Amino acid sequence: MGTTGEHGWVTAIESLHPSITWQAGGIEIGHFSHVEPVRLAGDGLLLIPSVFVANIAAHLADPWPWPRTLVYRARGTAALWGDQETVPRPDTLTALIGRSRARLLLALDAPASTSHLARSLAMTPGAVGDHLAILRDAGLLVRARSGRSVLYRRTPLGEALAAGTG
Repeated sequence: MGTTGEHGWVTAIESLHPSITWQAGGIEIGHFSHVEPVRLAGDGLLLIPSVFVANIAAHLADPWPWPRTLVYRARGTAALWGDQETVPRPDTLTALIGRSRARLLLALDAPASTSHLARSLAMTPGAVGDHLAILRDAGLLVRARSGRSVLYRRTPLGEALAAGTG
């Protein structure tokens, strides 16, 4: 449930920007201090989130073919304009845990056995087993028996590391 449903219109309007306050049935925008509070007497108020405004834009005077309008900064825009290099590249994972272990961790999108991993990555089963043991000891993998096979899969920590969010 959003701000309006949980806390009402006053809180929702005032949460759009620190300079907006609710004043007895109307709104007042601090940086438009030369203007009287805008009374909302059933005329409507159009709220438009935007990634292109840094502060707030408003059209509150008459005549205007649409209702009074507030254009405010959409929430979450910092993620749009922030550092685009937040997800580590595969070479970063390789530098952290080594090339072979990184290949194994990334190959485990679905549970797999040592022999399957060895075939698909062109590695020896002994080397795969050694690397899987180290990744399991580090809490990045778990293993479970499935019939005659032992299958390895990533833990949530392993998933986060493989996804670049860990």
